[in-house]
Amino acid sequence: MDVLFGSIDVRELLSVQEFDESSPLSAPDLRLLIDRLQVRSLQIKEKVRDYIISHHKDLSVIFTSCSEAVARTGDISEDVSNVIRLISDHPIDMEIRDIVDEINSKRKELKEKKEFLAIIQTVVNLVRRLTSVREDLKDGRLMDAAGAVRDLKKALPIHDEVVEKREPVVFGLLRKEWMDCFDEVREVLLGLLEDIISFEPESGIVRVKLQLTTVGTNAVDLRTVLTSMDVVDMLDYGFARVADLMVKYTIAPIVSNGCPAVSVEESDQDSGQMTEAILKLVPSSNSRVECMDGAAIYSEILQVIKFISKFICFENGQWMRCFGRLTWTRISELVISRFLSKAVPNDASKLAEFQRIIKLTSDFETGLKEMLFISASDSKDEKLSNFAQNVEVHFANRKKTEILAKARNLLLQCDFILAPEYTRKGPTLKDGGMDGNVAQHAVDLLFYPESCVVSKAASQLMELVHQTLKDVCLSSKRVAMEFYHAARDALLLYQAVIPVKYRSDFPSSVKEHAVFVDMAPSFHQMAEDILQKQIQLVNSNLTQAIDGADGFQNTHQMQQYESAKFSIDQVVFILEKVHIIWEPLLLPSTYKKSMCIVLEYVFSRMIKDVLLLDDMAAEETLELQRLIHLTVESLSSLFESLIAINEKKKSQEGFTSVQLEELLPSLRKLRKLADLLDMPLKSITTAWESGELVSCGFTSAEVQNFIKAIFTDSPLRKECLFRIECSKF
Repeated sequence: MDVLFGSIDVRELLSVQEFDESSPLSAPDLRLLIDRLQVRSLQIKEKVRDYIISHHKDLSVIFTSCSEAVARTGDISEDVSNVIRLISDHPIDMEIRDIVDEINSKRKELKEKKEFLAIIQTVVNLVRRLTSVREDLKDGRLMDAAGAVRDLKKALPIHDEVVEKREPVVFGLLRKEWMDCFDEVREVLLGLLEDIISFEPESGIVRVKLQLTTVGTNAVDLRTVLTSMDVVDMLDYGFARVADLMVKYTIAPIVSNGCPAVSVEESDQDSGQMTEAILKLVPSSNSRVECMDGAAIYSEILQVIKFISKFICFENGQWMRCFGRLTWTRISELVISRFLSKAVPNDASKLAEFQRIIKLTSDFETGLKEMLFISASDSKDEKLSNFAQNVEVHFANRKKTEILAKARNLLLQCDFILAPEYTRKGPTLKDGGMDGNVAQHAVDLLFYPESCVVSKAASQLMELVHQTLKDVCLSSKRVAMEFYHAARDALLLYQAVIPVKYRSDFPSSVKEHAVFVDMAPSFHQMAEDILQKQIQLVNSNLTQAIDGADGFQNTHQMQQYESAKFSIDQVVFILEKVHIIWEPLLLPSTYKKSMCIVLEYVFSRMIKDVLLLDDMAAEETLELQRLIHLTVESLSSLFESLIAINEKKKSQEGFTSVQLEELLPSLRKLRKLADLLDMPLKSITTAWESGELVSCGFTSAEVQNFIKAIFTDSPLRKECLFRIECSKF
């Protein structure tokens, strides 16, 4: 009611407006309050009655609706009870579920049958189309057969590579059937192509039939055959034999056999229809002499290419490019080997004349580009122009080869035997007084009154070098550099040959002193430089092998361990290979020194990588130890070679591992590192304090970092690190 009429404030009912709420009311106040509350209650009841009377109709509707809702609820409750009773007596839900499952099963079965029917229809269509290919082929409908083969390749589908995919077996059978159809189409097309384009090598004739050839009930021509090949993507295959024979029986004779003339004839019937095109090579007057006329060679080759373009490829750019790809490499090699390389001048003064050949070559390739025989944008197809424009390089290489060959012949043909009577104080020989087998010249020595005897070969060699150096002054930069190297190599050849050939003929008194000591320092330095380069090369290969171990990290993991082991195997292989090459070639002392340098590098690098590890698990330390032992054991044969050398040097002393470790200080450190990998912390500290680790080459920082990587932080570790840091070493 407070909501309807507002809340009742007690203070309004009292006569006193201000009173203390914490103090109790007096008796008069209470009686007054009760009376006033009764009056107020009567007023409220009167207001409620008036409200109900004024809204009687609305309230009647509300109560009627409530009564009807209660009645319907009872009816619904009775109906639900009946349904529950009915379900309890008859399990209809099971029947409904079974019916639904059966419907789903039937739908699935229907879907599968539809799919199977679709597959059957597809297979039937494919079989029908495959059958039609053979029928089209038999009746000469080559284009229809080729188009069907192409479409079936996409429909089956046919892949060049093997695709592992589950599919009905019937499709595999259909693919096999397609392959058989494709082979039949290919055989028919190739047979027609061979019949239409024929070669007569003996008479130098190529015939191309232009009239229709009957196949079955239809007539086909060369264009139809090539178009069919293009459709089934076998144009390269079809052109291959034709291209090979065209190069063999037309291009090669033009370049090699005196440049025969090329004639093209077209035969026709009485009706005026052309029947065939004939390309014929007319032999030159001297077919055994190689033709060096570039204009004639290029002109005749262009005639052949024009014949191919007009009567074989029907000026189809795509077909011409295909034919060009199959033949251009061989054609260019023939022209280079049989003409251009032989046209390179022998004299630097004639290089300018070669410019005409360069222009002819460029014009020739331009003509081929216009016929789309070679690519107009790919510079790789400009094989002839590239060769011709580099004529200076070819000329220089040829001259260098000739100079060195001439120098070699001069040195080998002369036996350098001096007659016993010709000593340093003997008479000067003149040309007329020489023996036929001993060619010698007298040369006056500068600042010396007498003369010495030198071989004719030496004199001729100097003339050759002098002439070569004169050519250097007259040649272009690239040619001059090649000439310079040729002159230098000729002198080095003389330096290598002459000391060996002279010594056997020296008088015994001279032999004792003829050691060419003045040459020794330069040769020694040269040998030392070469040896150092070899050592650097070996170290470079070893570095790459060790880098594959990835710093020997995480070797407790199988993959990382196998990677590290593989790197160790590579290192051992390289060292064994070096051992096999070096030991028989080098002096024992040089071999020992060089091999020790290489081994020191390997062991030092392994030690460095292991000591750089900042965290090692217990299993990792054992695997690292295993790898180190494997490395040392695998190199036992190499160590034995060093032992053998040392035993020869110290035959009276026994050779022990200590002596081997004196040769290889890093080997001692590596072995000690292997011991440290499973050594307790206190033992490592004791070994440091005793000086054992210092004698093996370890530093204080290396030992401390090693301990930090293996052992976890603890009071004992801190104590040991402090002891190592404060030790006297």
